[in-house]
Amino acid sequence: MKTFLPSGLHTYSIRRQKVCFADFKHPCYKMAYFHELSSRVSFQEARLACESEGGVLLSLENEAEQKLIESMLQNLTKPGTGISDGDFWIGLWRNGNGQTSGACPDLYQWSDGSSSQYRNWYTDEPSCGSEKCVVMYHQPTANPGLGGPYLYQWNDDRCNMKHNYICKYEPEINPTTPVEKPYLTNQPGDTHQNVVVTEAGIIPNLIYVVIPTIPLLLLILVAFGTCCFQMLHKSKGRTKTSPNQSTLWISKSTRKESGMEV
Repeated sequence: MKTFLPSGLHTYSIRRQKVCFADFKHPCYKMAYFHELSSRVSFQEARLACESEGGVLLSLENEAEQKLIESMLQNLTKPGTGISDGDFWIGLWRNGNGQTSGACPDLYQWSDGSSSQYRNWYTDEPSCGSEKCVVMYHQPTANPGLGGPYLYQWNDDRCNMKHNYICKYEPEINPTTPVEKPYLTNQPGDTHQNVVVTEAGIIPNLIYVVIPTIPLLLLILVAFGTCCFQMLHKSKGRTKTSPNQSTLWISKSTRKESGMEV
C-alpha cells in the first residue's frame, strides 16, 4: 500500500491498522509500522501525519490505556506478520532549554494538549539533554536491560530520529464497515472489550451509497416484471384469436365456390 507522508516520503512497506471500539465511546487508534528503516519518520513528521488524517499523536491518560495499546501492538506484531523491532513515537515531548536533569521530567507535555500526568518511563529515563521527544519501546529481540525488556516502556530520544508512530482519533459515530474480523482484548487490567479492526477505503463508502438505493431498485424491478407479464399475456390472447378468424374466412369462401359449381 503506497502512503504519502507530509515530508513527501513514500514507501510500499507500511503496515497500518485503525482500531475502533464497538461501543463507539472510546478513541480510535492507528499503528503505523514501516518495515524499511529508511522510511520511518521524525517526531514532527509523525505528528503531521496523524493531524492530516484528523487525529493526533498518541497521548495516554492512564495505565488502562497503556495496557490497551500494548495489547494492540501484540496483535500487530504476533508471529507470522513479519514485524519485529521498531519503537513508536507517542505525543509526549519537552520544549524547555537549559533545564537541570532534576526538573527535566516535569517539563514533558502532550502535543495534543492533554493534561494527563500518567508516565511509563523505562529505568533511568528520561535522560534529557538533547533528547526531547518520547518513544514507546518496541524491541522484542533486544537483550533485556536494567529495567527489563525494551517493550512498551517509554524513552526520550532526539526528535529527528526515525521511528514508527501511533495516532489517536475521536470515537467514530458512524464507523466504517470492518474488513477484518473483530477481536477481543482481555489483557489484565484492560477494561475495554469488543475491539473492531477497520480500514477505511472505497468499498465501505460505496456500501453506504448502494444500501439506501436497494428498496428503489426492488420497486423498479417489480414494476418492470409486472409490465412484461401484462404485455406477454396480451400477446398470447392475440395469437389465440387469429387462427379462428382465418379459418372462418376460408370456410365461407369454400361454400361460395361450391354453390357456383352447382
